[in-house]
Amino acid sequence: MNPALREEIASILNGASDMTIATIRTDGYPQATTVSYANDGLTIYFGTAESSQKAQNIAQNDRVSLTVNLPYTNWGQIRGLSVAGRAERLSDEQQIACAGDLLFRKFPQGIAEYASGALDGIALFRITPEVISVLDYRKGFGHTDFVQMSQADRGSIVRVGKRSDSAHPSGFEVSA
Repeated sequence: MNPALREEIASILNGASDMTIATIRTDGYPQATTVSYANDGLTIYFGTAESSQKAQNIAQNDRVSLTVNLPYTNWGQIRGLSVAGRAERLSDEQQIACAGDLLFRKFPQGIAEYASGALDGIALFRITPEVISVLDYRKGFGHTDFVQMSQADRGSIVRVGKRSDSAHPSGFEVSA
């Protein structure tokens, strides 16, 4: 992937706090809800009640779509992402701890009330992007760059707590 485009994606993820995530209900309809998230590079983490409709939907079908948008005052400033990927509920204690730490660092006041319960009743999820549309209206109304993760590098994005930016392959290719 073009390093500048990778940096733009990371900048948008780092600059926003909420995403709208669409999961697939058992009746086939999409269900979109807003959740707060944290990210490690291009990998996205969020938590929800383990009994929530989102968690149940993901347990049945791990395909998700999401949007992230930065604040703007006019259309010429719109910057955001539209992402399709796979969501996975974290079960490994180290991964849960690392994801929890990312969320705590981004939302120290909000997470503090849940920390004392050792995340009882909370399910943490990792989203691994497969395709990303980068919206940047500063480059013209409706401007979008499309990015698709390469098959060979799909698993290399996520190494919770073990990734270093200097050794991390991009895993993305730009398509026209």
